Amino acid sequence: MGLFGRKKAEAEQGGAGSTVTLEDGQTVEVAQVVDCLGDSCPRPQLMTKKILGKVASGEVVQVKIDNPTSMEAVVAMIPDLGGTHLGTLKGSRGWSVIIRRN
Repeated sequence: MGLFGRKKAEAEQGGAGSTVTLEDGQTVEVAQVVDCLGDSCPRPQLMTKKILGKVASGEVVQVKIDNPTSMEAVVAMIPDLGGTHLGTLKGSRGWSVIIRRN
């Protein structure tokens, strides 16, 4: 059983060639997607830390979050995790935090 009493895939492959367009118009290829929709603190932070520890330097991770407090916490901790915040995109179900591993 997963955290908070339910099973959930921790991270899903972003799909070969999956891309995201940032606010400045730059397009980046996403290596991993972390789906934290419906989750609250501390799960999004823990999942972000875990996936950033697994991806190679230069790879991009997309973290999907719909909890405002979790979104702010994840963005704040990116430098401590060895990442660069490329942008936060607002969508219909929440936010996508785009992170490049240093």
